[in-house]
Amino acid sequence: MTDLTVTLAGMTLKNPVVVASGTFGFGHEYGEFYDLSELGGICVKGLTPRRREGNPAPRIAETPMGILNSVGLQNPGVDEFIRAELPYLKQFDTRIIANISGDTPEEYGVMCEKLSAAGVDMIEVNISCPNVKAGGLAYGTRPELAAEVTGIAKAHSAVPVMVKLSPNVTDVTEIARAVEGAGADAVSLINTLRGMRIDVNTRRPILKQNTGGLSGPAVLPVAVRMVWEVSGAVQIPVLGMGGVATAEDAAQLMLAGASAVAVGTACFADPYAPLKVRDGLAALAARQGLERVSQLTGAVRPW
Repeated sequence: MTDLTVTLAGMTLKNPVVVASGTFGFGHEYGEFYDLSELGGICVKGLTPRRREGNPAPRIAETPMGILNSVGLQNPGVDEFIRAELPYLKQFDTRIIANISGDTPEEYGVMCEKLSAAGVDMIEVNISCPNVKAGGLAYGTRPELAAEVTGIAKAHSAVPVMVKLSPNVTDVTEIARAVEGAGADAVSLINTLRGMRIDVNTRRPILKQNTGGLSGPAVLPVAVRMVWEVSGAVQIPVLGMGGVATAEDAAQLMLAGASAVAVGTACFADPYAPLKVRDGLAALAARQGLERVSQLTGAVRPW
């Protein structure tokens, strides 16, 4: 039997497959299909300091190889999550990763304190949201802002802090180095690529917000490239994501340098996708004569 356990920022996962934030809610719907303890980890829907209703519809649109979304971080707020959702998740034998977004660096600090005290296993800091202190720029597009948020999150968290990187930048390694320097325990990438679709008959954008985040199989090659670049630029571990639908997709991200992978959009088409990826990775590793699936990490042989 191939050993499926992996380590991410000092945290042991029973297998390298987690589910990506924003695609799994808080687990209730998927828990009707299988025991959530089968997963390596659950990265919950993005949390904000206060309840958010999200953006007006239409806010999801299909594309030939994925989806565009502008959901707008609809969530009950961090306090309600801790009260009503976290007890349900903690009954399962899996790692709970809380994804957080804030309008100011201070908000990130407050949420880190609350969530780490409540007993989550890791905090994923989403730095791809607007920064009201910097004229609407996203934290994730400027190294100094990314480092500032990371430093505050680390100062207020008692659990490992993983920073989620945006692909909508010129050089993702610059941001990765900045958050590593500020103390990040791991990075996750990629977040969605900014995209747009237009109805040619009405001449209106299909999404009410005009643009949205592109995810799904179309973004996998971008994710593989960025994971490879970042893993070569920093010493901290990488959680790879972006277009993973099969074990081979996941193996590409691990070979590029990811210690673990996240399955997101594929869950919408097949709730069992994370388990199929897990089992497929085990079979792939066994075919290649590996004792541990972790031996795939960083094993790419560039020309």
